[in-house]
Amino acid sequence: MSTALVTGATSGIGHSFARALAQRGHDLVLVARDSTRLEQTGEDLRRRHRVEVDVLPADLGDREQFLHVERRLSDPEHPVDLLVNNAGFALNRSFLTSDTADEQQLLDVLVTAVMRLTHAALPGMRERGTGGVINVSSVAGFFPFGTYNAAKGYVTLFSQGVARELAGSGVHVMALCPGYVRTEFHARAQLNVKVGERWWLAADDVVAEALRDFDKGKPVCVPGAQYKAIAGATHLLPRTALPRLDRFRRGEWRRRRS
Repeated sequence: MSTALVTGATSGIGHSFARALAQRGHDLVLVARDSTRLEQTGEDLRRRHRVEVDVLPADLGDREQFLHVERRLSDPEHPVDLLVNNAGFALNRSFLTSDTADEQQLLDVLVTAVMRLTHAALPGMRERGTGGVINVSSVAGFFPFGTYNAAKGYVTLFSQGVARELAGSGVHVMALCPGYVRTEFHARAQLNVKVGERWWLAADDVVAEALRDFDKGKPVCVPGAQYKAIAGATHLLPRTALPRLDRFRRGEWRRRRS
C-alpha cells in the first residue's frame, strides 16, 4: 500500500487531499502546526477509511521542526510515494507596509519548504521508478502583485522545471493552481475578499480535479473553467489591465462596479 505525506493537512485543500487519498486507500503522514487538531484528523481518517495515519506536528517556518519532516521524506525504510506540499499562509498588508520578518517567514513556508521537501522526496522516488509530488500553487502566481504572488509563481515554474527533469523516470511533479477556494485561508489572513459567487470553488472539487490531472500526467492543473480562461489569457493581457486585476485580487471589484 502506498503512503502520501500532506502538509497543512488539518483544514482546507490539505484536509480535502487527506480525505481523498485515504478514500483511495493511501496510508498517510499528516503534517500541520496544531497538534491537537492533527491528532483528531488522523483518528477520524483511521476510523473512516481503515488506513494507517501517522501525524507529524511541525511548523514549516521553524527550521528545527522542518527538519523532522525532511528526514521523514528521505527515510528509505519508510518510503513516501506521494508528497502534497500544501501548507501556506498569506499576509494582509502590502509589501511596503509589512514587516520583513513576516515576509521572510512567508518565503520560508511557501518557497523554501516546497523546494527542500520536494528535494528530500524525489531521490527515493526516482530510484524506485515511481511516485510524485503535487505542489499547491495559485492562479495568483500568474500576476505580479507582491510577495505571495511571487512565491506562488516560483512554485509553478519550479514544479514545471522539475517535471521536465524527471521525464521518463516514472515520477511526476505537478503544480496545482486554484483561484478562490472556500477554506479558512482568507479568514486566518484577515483578508476580506468580496467577489461574486461564481469565483469561489469548493476544496473537494479542487482536489478531485487535481488528482484527475495528476493521474493523467499533466504538469499544471488549474481547476474551474473560469480560472482556466484567466490563466490562458494572462500572456495576452495589456499592462493597463493590471490595476483592475489588483482590485479584483483584493476583493474590491464588486465595490468599484456597484
